[in-house]
Amino acid sequence: MAKNGKVMAQGVFDILHPGHLHYLKESKKLGDELIVLVARDSNTSKKTCLNEEERLQIIENLDPVDKAVLGHKNDIYKGLKSVNPDKITLGYDQAFDEDELGEKVNEVLNKNVEIIRISKKGNYSSTQLCKNKITE
Repeated sequence: MAKNGKVMAQGVFDILHPGHLHYLKESKKLGDELIVLVARDSNTSKKTCLNEEERLQIIENLDPVDKAVLGHKNDIYKGLKSVNPDKITLGYDQAFDEDELGEKVNEVLNKNVEIIRISKKGNYSSTQLCKNKITE
């Protein structure tokens, strides 16, 4: 797979852990520029420990990340237009079907975008880490 173009990773990124770092490092290897779309509070079904601005600040300061932006408030696909990626990476646990997502993204951007699922490393979960911290 050639390393070129713009790669977009996306997620909630609540309570940063080694699994997130693996996802972002592997995503960065796939292109010249890594842009991370951080989910808005309004677009996540999870109760987060950190708000969207705090999560954005953390992500934009990580070495593999060239740029981090907040997603669109109302439509997750509108954020794609501002990034205009050549590749989109998915974490192992992101509930997207690669083929369906590819079709929708190609329709929104009017170009073929490669969808790549990044492998799992470790057994990390922000939700579980946050629950453990709250109950301690």
